[in-house]
Amino acid sequence: MAQILLHKDILKDAARIHLTRATVTSQRPKSLHSHDFYEIFWVQNGQVRHYCPDGITTLSEGDLCFLQPGQMHALQGRGEHALVVSLCIHPDTVAALAERHPALQGHLFWAAAPLVQHHRDMRQLATLNHAAVALERSDRSALQAEAFLLPLCADLTADCGPDTAPDWLNRACNAAKDPAVFREGAAGFVALTGKAHPHVSRSMRKYYDQTPSDFVNALRMTHAARALITDSDPVSTIAAEIGIPNMSHFHKLFRAAHGRTPLQYRQSYQRQLVQPLT
Repeated sequence: MAQILLHKDILKDAARIHLTRATVTSQRPKSLHSHDFYEIFWVQNGQVRHYCPDGITTLSEGDLCFLQPGQMHALQGRGEHALVVSLCIHPDTVAALAERHPALQGHLFWAAAPLVQHHRDMRQLATLNHAAVALERSDRSALQAEAFLLPLCADLTADCGPDTAPDWLNRACNAAKDPAVFREGAAGFVALTGKAHPHVSRSMRKYYDQTPSDFVNALRMTHAARALITDSDPVSTIAAEIGIPNMSHFHKLFRAAHGRTPLQYRQSYQRQLVQPLT
């Protein structure tokens, strides 16, 4: 019979979150276990095998998993230095976040799948570990739990696309927000994935309901709109910076995205906040 871990046995003295750091042995797990709480764990060092009812996945440093209550799983280390950080989170804390932040629906703990996986690069992992240290030093109250969870959830929700999409595609879509990438258009985005253009196009249509060109142009227009109301650069300069020096094409894309010309958009939204007119 599978072991079921209970939050009442882990969360003591009104704590709403508990952090554990553990070296994962290379011994094959005898069975899977589940729990009545939400769990986040990430691989801090080395590699681990993640056992679930539908198969085994190898996780590496920076891989991050969100698990819902009732999810069956187990871990096995690969090598001598497999280190995992795990968080036990009270169900009421997760419910409160979802109630106040509807944008979380469909992502992370609130996805249709009981297990969602993401990846943190070296910089992001360092930020995550810094937050984990602060959490360890806190009283792990509801306030401290949210202080840890909200920045992480906001970051991952902003970064990720559909949780059903392949990790390589979500990573590319997130990286494409960099002007150095979207400035190169769809070709630059496809090159970022390391996949063939037809495969990327099919995947984008399936998971994002967009072509690579539509996706990249949406990023360009969002960047242009922000620049129009925060900078005083000429429209032609902004267009060239996002990789569309053809002003006719830029105006067409911008009007389609925002319903007005770039100049009309700037006049409507730009306000003098530093030295307002009296």
